[in-house]
Amino acid sequence: MPVRKAEAIWQGDLKSGKGTMALASGAFEGAYSFSTRFEDEPGTNPEELIGAAHAGCFSMAFSNELAKAGFVPDRVHTVAKVHLDKTDSGFKITRIELITDAKVPHIDEAQFQEIGAAAKVGCPVSQLLGPGAEITLAATLEN
Repeated sequence: MPVRKAEAIWQGDLKSGKGTMALASGAFEGAYSFSTRFEDEPGTNPEELIGAAHAGCFSMAFSNELAKAGFVPDRVHTVAKVHLDKTDSGFKITRIELITDAKVPHIDEAQFQEIGAAAKVGCPVSQLLGPGAEITLAATLEN
């Protein structure tokens, strides 16, 4: 399997410094700073990129689990809300909410929810992040 790479450069101290993060593929490069991470200034942050990775991985895992069960989805759309909270030991990602809606022909609600739960457990990014953060799933089956 290929090894994927990303890089970050940071200049200065935490509060007044700035940096960039980039994917080796060239598909993304973005600026980040204290205020893009801990406030609402435009720009990216590590948690947003973790959310993108988790949403993408889960959508693929869910599609795969559905197909293995005989249901080929028309579409799986996932939003990952990554919660960065201040704890007694510092800042920590405490929770990730996966919010998925999918259009899957010929499946009933119970099967859809069961397969979604299995996909959450089997998703490689969920497996990585799950020991340190609570991961929830709200899955909606579209008609």
